[in-house]
Amino acid sequence: MLQHIPLFQELAEEDLITIAPLFTEKKVKKNTILFREGDVGEELFVIQAGVVKIYRLDEAKEVTLALFRDGDFFGEMSLLSSGMTRSATAETMAPCTLYVLNRTAFTSFMEKSPRLCLKLLETTMQRLRHANDQIYDLTFLGVRSRIIKMIIRLSEQHGIPTPNGLLIDVKLTHQQLANLVGTVRESVTKVLQELLDDELIHIDKKLITLRNIEAIQAEIR
Repeated sequence: MLQHIPLFQELAEEDLITIAPLFTEKKVKKNTILFREGDVGEELFVIQAGVVKIYRLDEAKEVTLALFRDGDFFGEMSLLSSGMTRSATAETMAPCTLYVLNRTAFTSFMEKSPRLCLKLLETTMQRLRHANDQIYDLTFLGVRSRIIKMIIRLSEQHGIPTPNGLLIDVKLTHQQLANLVGTVRESVTKVLQELLDDELIHIDKKLITLRNIEAIQAEIR
């Protein structure tokens, strides 16, 4: 499994053989809190199966920062320095099988693996760039454009080609989409209905399919 996870796939086989036994398996139910904002960070999580959302609470309003699924990892930032706390909360959106690596084992292996350090730095920069994009969108884009741009971004991250278009393979309610773009559920419902009316998307059992990506991208103003 580690060979297919970006953080570890450039490691030599002997390194993978060394680090693999250090992980422990953890099976959890849907809506399980894995850690909360402010907790001391002591574990790195790798998702074998399932979906996890990372979010913060702003005056009791949930703001979703990221969605992670099979093959993704999270929780690495607070492991880099002793005593650092979690900057957000992690909660499962479906039953999950996770592999967990504790801080001591993680930092000990990092000290011996320049490849892992470079890959971790690369991933951190990508996630920082993504966070900057989110800040830009919230600052300069209208609600409709933010919603459409998020749909496109989700299709890039979780899209599966089908005969009908690009399927976003994560079930999301209108409220969950609203939490991703910092708006209210009614705004998401209105924009999705407009895209449905224009036959740009299809929705079935909370799964969105983009039928014409170029036309959808043209809707961002």
